[in-house]
Amino acid sequence: MNRTEALEIVRKHLKLSRYEHTIRVTDTAVDLAEYYGQPIDKIELAAILHDYAKYRDKNEMRRWIETSNLPKDLLQYHSELWHGPVGALLVKFEVGIEDQLILDAIHCHTTGKAHMNMMEKIIFLADYIEPGRDFPGLDTVRIQAKKDLDYACFLALKNTIDHLVIQEQLIYPDALHAYNDLLRKIKVGE
Repeated sequence: MNRTEALEIVRKHLKLSRYEHTIRVTDTAVDLAEYYGQPIDKIELAAILHDYAKYRDKNEMRRWIETSNLPKDLLQYHSELWHGPVGALLVKFEVGIEDQLILDAIHCHTTGKAHMNMMEKIIFLADYIEPGRDFPGLDTVRIQAKKDLDYACFLALKNTIDHLVIQEQLIYPDALHAYNDLLRKIKVGE
């Protein structure tokens, strides 16, 4: 599936502003993939499809979580987190993408997870730093994105976790595991 075909598929499922975000995420992900010598075609496809389920009905997403092998604890957290894991399933069943690397990158693009591979880090970070976003701490993460991918992902997670703590919101465990994993790598240099 090429870029044009994939964009046509997601366009039907997204509001215009989210579709434009998707294009910016895709361009950012391709740029990072080129910089880090990663497979552009797969990363581009994962980036295009990362928000496939963003506007699905919450009850439909709840049913997918309840009836699939997705972690049931997702239901205890904000529904904003559901679109990544559910989106990975829907991309597999509705779009026909079988590549597990692509599906995993879609799955964890919002929270991250421990031991992320390069594709997962690039999609996670591209979604966070795409040029349409603007919030405190973002410029530092953008600078680090082309210096140290692990450190950039760590900073993105730190900013997100700090924000959630200030807002007194629950933090999904995968985000904490990703933060801890990246902190260990940064501190120990693994």
